[in-house]
Amino acid sequence: MSVLLPLYTHPAVDPEPWRLALAAADRVHGVVLNAADGPGELADPAFAEASRGLRAAGVPVLGYVDLDYGERPESEVAADLERHRSWFSVDGWFFDRAPAERSALPHCRRTVRAARRTGARTVVLNPGAHPAPGYARLADLIVTFEGHWTSYVAPFDRPRWTTRFPPERFCHLVYGVPRAMSPVAVRTALDRGAAVCCAVGGELPNPWSALPPELLEPSP
Repeated sequence: MSVLLPLYTHPAVDPEPWRLALAAADRVHGVVLNAADGPGELADPAFAEASRGLRAAGVPVLGYVDLDYGERPESEVAADLERHRSWFSVDGWFFDRAPAERSALPHCRRTVRAARRTGARTVVLNPGAHPAPGYARLADLIVTFEGHWTSYVAPFDRPRWTTRFPPERFCHLVYGVPRAMSPVAVRTALDRGAAVCCAVGGELPNPWSALPPELLEPSP
């Protein structure tokens, strides 16, 4: 199991999670850089420095871009891609609120192709649920669950098409996880076909301001 870390906290205001993420570099699949629901309007040197440190340690840094479920204008998405690339030298992209419907595939395909042309090594789509099968051919990683622990423990419907892909192509993001249940959350993700996971104890409005408990412990 590796950890995709949406670390939505400012490295100058709250540097400890960034320091710990750097110390656990060998267990981190990637860190999502989200300065202000995207790159922000101005380059923030604190995020640029944090990105350099992570990348130097071999941790991929993924720029956060909101797709608004396919409703966001392509020009705005393109502007976010350019700012992330020029300001923070990101390695790839985390497309949040990605569409899931088959009808939105052509639009999403154009977005991903534009992202690939920036030299992105990794493209992550986050519809937060299982999308139509065609999306699996667009992204390197798909977040097929994002939600609270109380929803995660409910019965899980895994579409048959997902079994044609390795678990490393799927990710689950779970928040509100009691500390004692963190190992259970990780095992549940693996049982449900996701080899990438982030299970944190935080709650809304920003559960992603802290690290999963397993990253707070020394490497075995």
